[in-house]
Amino acid sequence: MIQILLPSEENIKKAATAIKKGGIVAFPTETVYGLGASIYQKDSILKIFELKQRPHFDPLIVHISSFNDLDEIVLRVPKKVYKLLEKFWPGPLTIVLKKRKNISDIITSGLDTVAVRMPKNEIALKLIKYSTPIAAPSANKFTRISPTRVNHILKQFENGIDYIIDGGKTDLGLESTIIKYEDDKFYLLRKGSLPVEEIEEIISEKLYKPNKKVLSPGVFRKHYSPIPDVVIVDNPKDVDDDLNSAYIAFSKKPFGKKFKVVKVLSKTGDMYEAASNLFDYFHQLEDVGVSKIYIEKVEEKGLGLAIMDRIRKASGKGG
Repeated sequence: MIQILLPSEENIKKAATAIKKGGIVAFPTETVYGLGASIYQKDSILKIFELKQRPHFDPLIVHISSFNDLDEIVLRVPKKVYKLLEKFWPGPLTIVLKKRKNISDIITSGLDTVAVRMPKNEIALKLIKYSTPIAAPSANKFTRISPTRVNHILKQFENGIDYIIDGGKTDLGLESTIIKYEDDKFYLLRKGSLPVEEIEEIISEKLYKPNKKVLSPGVFRKHYSPIPDVVIVDNPKDVDDDLNSAYIAFSKKPFGKKFKVVKVLSKTGDMYEAASNLFDYFHQLEDVGVSKIYIEKVEEKGLGLAIMDRIRKASGKGG
C-alpha cells in the first residue's frame, strides 16, 4: 500500500529519511512527478528500473538542491555552462557533464557522463536538501504517459513506492530540456519545457544535433504513450465523426464534429497552458476508455517544438 503524504515540513523530512535509508519516494517537480532514490543507494536505484520496467541502458537524471551539490557529482562546470545554470536553475534544464567516479554506473548506464538538474519546486528542493541528491526518472511505467498528478502515479503502481508527496498538478507538464556540453559545443538531447531559443540566446550560438546516437531519457521513437492509439491531425476537416474516440484540439473545438470526448489544450492558444494540459488530458482520456485519440498539430516554435515531440512519440512516430 503506497502512502500519500501532504507536503508539510514534517512529512517532507519523513520522506527524506526514507530516501536516506534506501526508500523510494515519488515527488512533484515543476515539470512532472519523479520517482526518486538516493544516488548512494544502488539497490534502490536498481529497484526504480524494475518498478518502471525501464531498460538499464536508459540513464537517470540526478536532481540537486544547490550549486554546491555539483562538486560531488560532476568533474567540473565550464564557464559557459555555469552561465546557463545561473540563468535557468532552478528550472527545467538538465545538463550532461563528465561525472565523478563516485556516481554509480547504474545511474548513468555505464557512461562517463551524468545528467543533472535543479528542479524549480520547493517540495522537491526540500526533499533533496533533507536527504541527498536524488536519481529520478518520471514516475510512470517505461514508455507510458508521464504523471502530472498523484492519481496518474497510482494508476500505474500498486506498490513498491514508500511515499508519494502530493504537490497537486505540476506547473509545466512536460519534462526538462536536456543538453550536453562537450568539446566546447552544446548539443540538444531532448526538447522540453525550456524552449531551445531561450538557451541559444544565452549561449549566443545554435544548439547542435548529436552526430551519433546518444543515450538520454525520453529519446525512444514511442514514448509518453497512452493506451489508446494517438492519431495526429493535419486538417480537422479530414477527420470523420467517431463516437468511440476523443479529439484534442489546440485552441478551438472542431466545428460540427462529433466525438465521445473533446478537449481543448488552451482556449487562448497559450503554449504553456497547452503543455501543462497535454499529459493530463492523455490520462483523462485513457480513463474514459476511448479507442483512439485524435490530436491537432501545434506550431513548431518555442515550446511548440517540445509539445510536438511528445505528440509524435505518443503516436509512435517520434524520432
